[in-house]
Amino acid sequence: MTIINNLFSCVEEGDDLYILGDIAMGTIEAAAKYLKMIPWQTHFIIGNHDSPKRIALYESLGWINEGYATMIQDGKWNFYLSHYPTLVANYDDGKKHLPVINLYGHTHQNSNFFNDNPYMYHVGVDSHNCMPVNIDQIKMHIRKKVEKEIMNG
Repeated sequence: MTIINNLFSCVEEGDDLYILGDIAMGTIEAAAKYLKMIPWQTHFIIGNHDSPKRIALYESLGWINEGYATMIQDGKWNFYLSHYPTLVANYDDGKKHLPVINLYGHTHQNSNFFNDNPYMYHVGVDSHNCMPVNIDQIKMHIRKKVEKEIMNG
């Protein structure tokens, strides 16, 4: 119930909620009891613990199945959302582009960055005190990480 309460303290009406896999453990009935409380437009990425029955539950709630990964944009920022940490190509054509940032779950790590990579950001509740993270928090953390690397470069 802590995570559900934390969602209500942070997510606002009109927001889209993205959940990057392994949405619920335990029985389908127990999961349904809590997941039915979520009122926002919810998108989900399939995780390794999301069985076909669980996926059917999420879809029955009107949630949008984004498959195993999807891309979103926020302003000029490009995000690749996946359950698993994924290396993304940022400059493979020789031209400087805005980087693609991988947002992921799965690892249950306590830190925000995968192997200290500023373009791979862990959004799991494990590294955020059971709180969801919004896109502005993510961008702020990435900016700070990149600036720190430049300063220590």
